[in-house]
Amino acid sequence: MITPQTIEQIKNHIDIIDIIGDYVKLKKRGSNYLGLCPFHNEKTPSFTVSASKELYKCFGCGKSGNAITFLMEHDKLSYVEALKWLAARYQITIEETATTPEQKIVAQTADSLYIINKFAVDFFENNLWQHDEGKQIALTYLQERGFREDTIKKFGLGYNTNEKDALANALITQQFNKELLPKTGLVVLKNNTTWVDNYRGRIIFPIHQITGKIIGFGARIIGNAANAPKYINTPENEIYVKSKILYGLYFAKTVISKENECLLVEGYTDVISLHQAGIENVVASGGTSLTTEQLRLIKKYTPNLTIIYDGDMAGVKAALRGLDMAIEEGLNVKLVLIPDNEDPDSYVNKTGATAFKQFIAEHKKDFIIFQLEAMLKDAGNDINLKNNVVNTIAETLSKITRAEDFTKLHEYIKQCATLLKIDEAGLTNLVNKIRQDKLQKDNKKAALADALEDINTTAQQQDFATDNFILPDDDAYEKNILRVLLEYGLNPWNETQSIASYIFEALSNYSIDNTLYHQIYQQYQTLYHTGKQPDTKTFLYHTDEAIRNVIINLSAKPYELSARWDEKIQGLNIATRDVSLLDVALSINYFKLRKIKKMFQENQQDLEAATTIEEQLKLIEVHKYLKEEEIAITKSLGTVILK
Repeated sequence: MITPQTIEQIKNHIDIIDIIGDYVKLKKRGSNYLGLCPFHNEKTPSFTVSASKELYKCFGCGKSGNAITFLMEHDKLSYVEALKWLAARYQITIEETATTPEQKIVAQTADSLYIINKFAVDFFENNLWQHDEGKQIALTYLQERGFREDTIKKFGLGYNTNEKDALANALITQQFNKELLPKTGLVVLKNNTTWVDNYRGRIIFPIHQITGKIIGFGARIIGNAANAPKYINTPENEIYVKSKILYGLYFAKTVISKENECLLVEGYTDVISLHQAGIENVVASGGTSLTTEQLRLIKKYTPNLTIIYDGDMAGVKAALRGLDMAIEEGLNVKLVLIPDNEDPDSYVNKTGATAFKQFIAEHKKDFIIFQLEAMLKDAGNDINLKNNVVNTIAETLSKITRAEDFTKLHEYIKQCATLLKIDEAGLTNLVNKIRQDKLQKDNKKAALADALEDINTTAQQQDFATDNFILPDDDAYEKNILRVLLEYGLNPWNETQSIASYIFEALSNYSIDNTLYHQIYQQYQTLYHTGKQPDTKTFLYHTDEAIRNVIINLSAKPYELSARWDEKIQGLNIATRDVSLLDVALSINYFKLRKIKKMFQENQQDLEAATTIEEQLKLIEVHKYLKEEEIAITKSLGTVILK
C-alpha cells in the first residue's frame, strides 16, 4: 500500500492542465480550459478543465473527475497504477506501508528490471540509427519492408549488433545488478564466467506495458539462420508475464475506445504496418493463443473484438478452439481471413489502408457462425462428425450466460439450427441441458453467493439510475449548503467566527436527509473540529467515488461570469465582488424555509392523527413556533415563494 503521505505529496504536485493537456488540446476560456471531450465524439467543445478546482467535466456526456480519475478512466489504470504513473511523472519517491521482506524484494526487482530495460532500449535504438552495422543491415531491412522513420521511432525499434558482448559490457560498465541480468533475457552467462548478448544480429521490438514502461523485448533475426528461431522473447519475470500482454496496446488503447473495436493480429510487424497505414486500433497476441487476461485487457476498452488471420486454415482452427473463453467474457468476436496467403502486414501494403478497411468491414464474420461453418465443411456427410458438431456448438452457446445477452443467445440458436438443419427447440434444450449439468457440478454455495451478488448489483444499479432522475424536494437546498460550506467555509463570517462555524451553529437544529450529503457534511465537521482545513480539494480526491461525483457536480459549471463586465461597467465590481456572506445567508435561510415547510406538513399529519386534547394542543404550539420561524426568515429575505 502506498502511504497516505506519499499520496498527499502526489496530489500536491498534480497539475491537471499538464496531465489532461497530454490527451486533449485545451484552449483557455476565462479561468477555465476548454477542449473536445476524449470520451465521446463531439464537434463543439464541451469538455471543461478547471485548474483552480483541479477537476474536469464534460457537459456533453457527463464524464467528470480529477486528474487521477481521468487517468483511470482514459488509460484504464487502477487507482494504484494511476498514482504510480503520476509519481514517476513528478519524480516522487513512493513510500509504502509495512510490507513483507518478500514483497519488498519483488518490488525492488521490478523497479530494477524497468531501469535495465530502459537502458537497453536506448542502447538498441542508438545501434540502429548511429552504428554502421545497424544502418547498413537493420535500418535498410526495415526501410525495404516499407517502414517510415517516424514509425520506427514511434515504436522504439532498435538493433543488437553481431558483436558478441556489446550490450553485456555496457550493462556491466553501468554497474547493473548482475544477478538480475539473466531475468531480462538480454544477456546470458556462459560457463559461469562470460557474459554474452542474447539477441545478436536481431531487430529489437520493445514491448510496453499500458503506462508506457518497457517490460520486455521481441528480437527478430534478419534473413535465415540455421537452427536459430525467428523470434526470441523476454523470459517471464516480475514484470513480463506473456499471458497478460498485448503488443501495441499502449499505442492503440485510445483509438480502440474511440472506435469501439479492437483488431487483433498475430505479429509485431502486422501491428506496426497497420498503425503506419492509419489503422491504429490494433494489437497483437504475439503468436500465442488468447488468454483470459488478454481478453479482459481488451474488454477494458471495448466489447468488440475482430481477429484478423492469414489464410492458414489449420492455424485458424487451432485458434478457434480457444475462443470460447471470449464468449464467457462477454466479448463480441468477429473473424476475418486475409486472402491469397497474405498476412495483415503484406496485405495492407499491397492494397492500401482504405481497401484494407473495406475488406475487413465486408468480410468479418461472427466467430460462432464461422466456427460452425468450418466444422460442417470438415464433417461433410459423416453423421457421427455432424453429431459432434452439434454438441460442440451447443457447448459454445451454453457459455453465453449473461442476462443482457439473452436476445443474442436466441438469435445464435436460430441461426445455428438453420445451418445445422435441426429443430430450433431441440438445440435450445441441448444448450439448457449442458448448462444444467455444469451447474450441478459447481459448488452450490458459490453459485448461490454469485447469484446474490448479481441481485445486489442489479438492485444498486437500479437505485442509482432512479436517483439520477428522481430527486427529493430538499435535495437542491441541501446540496447548496454543501456548496457554500466547501466554497466559503474557511473564510471569516465576522471577527470571531468562520463561515463554517456559523453554518454549523445556524443549522444545529436542522437535519440533512440525503444520506450522501449528510456523510459529507459530517466528515467536513469532523475534520474542521480536529483542526484541519477541509475544502473542495479535500473531497475531490476522496476514496468514495459517489462523494467525488457530488463534489464535482457542485463545483463544475458550464459557464462563468466574464471579468469584462467590470471593464464595461465601472465601479459595480460585478465579476469581482465578494458575495460570500450574502450567498451563505441566503442559502441557510432558503434551506430553513424548505425544512420548515416539510415540518409543517408532518405536524399537520400528526395533528390530524392526534387522539387526545393534550396531543392536539402540543402540536398546535409546534405549529405556532414553526410559523414564527417562517415569518422571521421571510422578513429577512423579503418576499419568498416556495413551490
